[in-house]
Amino acid sequence: MAKLNVINLKGEKTSDLKLNDSIWNIETNDVVVKKALDLQMASLRQGTHKTKTRSEVSGGGRKPYRQKGTGNARQGTIRAPHYRGGGVVFGVTPRSYTFKMNKKERGLAIRSALTYKVKNNEMVVVDNLELTSLKTKDVKTLIDNLKLAGKVLFVTASDAEKLYLATRNLGYCAVIMANEINVYDIVNADTLVIEEAAVKYIEEVLK
Repeated sequence: MAKLNVINLKGEKTSDLKLNDSIWNIETNDVVVKKALDLQMASLRQGTHKTKTRSEVSGGGRKPYRQKGTGNARQGTIRAPHYRGGGVVFGVTPRSYTFKMNKKERGLAIRSALTYKVKNNEMVVVDNLELTSLKTKDVKTLIDNLKLAGKVLFVTASDAEKLYLATRNLGYCAVIMANEINVYDIVNADTLVIEEAAVKYIEEVLK
């Protein structure tokens, strides 16, 4: 069973935390992680693209010239696909890019992403993420105290409004609650900073 140090906001160790191996130390599945990422990215696509077919473009109601005797190939409309301004053949139409992913696959993908964070020493457990102010500079001080670098994902057990407001001006920080945890946010972050209570909540849900 893996064990991590629990620290406070000053970077000082307060206790030890044993992690459930069935969640934080599994045999990872890269294929399922990739599928979960594709699903999340696909769900962000609007899918409102549209091209007009030959039946939808305006004009072309008259036969451009007579059928025989001109020496040209026979034509029925100037809005055929091979004409400039004509319709598009097999063009894109509005559609949804989302697809189905089984519940077991979703759980496996999240557990795999969390396992990567633990094995690569990219996860920090803190006793509490409640801030006393809304100042961005206090969050920067917190990041310095915890010796964090790159993109940081804060995972809280409850609605940490002050932390959210203090980090919203920082493009390299994101704050989510434990019940909102997802593969994309985990993989996209260089460091995962998670509350001790959030760890217990995740273990209860994913067990």
